[in-house]
Amino acid sequence: MAGIDLEVSEGEIYAFLGPNGAGKTTTVRMLVTLLAPTGGSATVAGFDVERDAPSVRRAIGVALQEAALDPLMTGRELMHLQSTLHGLPGDEATRRGGELLTRVGLADAADRRVGTYSGGMRRRLDLATALVHDPKVLFLDEPTTGLDPVSRIAIWDEVRRLNEEGTTVFLTTQYLEEADQLADRVGIIDEGKMAAEGTPAALKAQIGRSHLEIVIAEGGSEAAEVVMARFGDPMPSKNGVLMVALEHGASDVAPVVRALDDAGLCVESLNLVQPTLDDVFVEKTGRHLEGADEEQPRPSDLPADEPVSA
Repeated sequence: MAGIDLEVSEGEIYAFLGPNGAGKTTTVRMLVTLLAPTGGSATVAGFDVERDAPSVRRAIGVALQEAALDPLMTGRELMHLQSTLHGLPGDEATRRGGELLTRVGLADAADRRVGTYSGGMRRRLDLATALVHDPKVLFLDEPTTGLDPVSRIAIWDEVRRLNEEGTTVFLTTQYLEEADQLADRVGIIDEGKMAAEGTPAALKAQIGRSHLEIVIAEGGSEAAEVVMARFGDPMPSKNGVLMVALEHGASDVAPVVRALDDAGLCVESLNLVQPTLDDVFVEKTGRHLEGADEEQPRPSDLPADEPVSA
């Protein structure tokens, strides 16, 4: 870590983005007291992560990417155990576990062994275990990685509800759509340093320019890149799609197509795209985020709930 400085407001959803190895997990592990900082300072829910780690742990809920769930226990047994570990008396532990299983949609599977759960069900159970003590701050480390779109939307919906009830959410994710849909603010970390921070809208406004995505017939990509560079700033290609940030926006599309045609290059498809968080990420780090290519739920599929926090 080269040193980062960030502040998350109470009642906010904060999305923490970065490529693998950038320092996301290290940062989260320090904030949840699993790793001692080697320098600097940090407070969570008003408590110093080094001097008052027990108070930090009582104030937070943590759902890490790799959930440590006993496959031989049932969902109900696991929830009761977690509630007991947090000091809830027997009757209250039973009640709280049942409430949370219902809340995350696992009531019907409560008495099945966790080993029979799907990946989405396990992720929802892990989220439920992180909520048994009603934490002020919830840390979610890539909570929807590897999930299908339906399961992903279910997690998003629950995060929104938690935030509406006052929970601050600190979310690490590789999915730009996830950050765009959920977060009040986004922080981008690269090589251990903060590369950018702001609301999704403000970050996209910094980029400003739309970009053109073009697929060229086989064998013409290198020549096309030379032609397209005359009309704006080339961007890293993605899955064979050439991209250029246009100097004059939509008015450049026709000249680009004519120039490619004059060069004898066949355009198979083209698309004018408005700035996205992926564009911001490329601008700030020089590369695409690993999860940017994976299928994401469409915004029209999402519940129109309030934004979230961290």
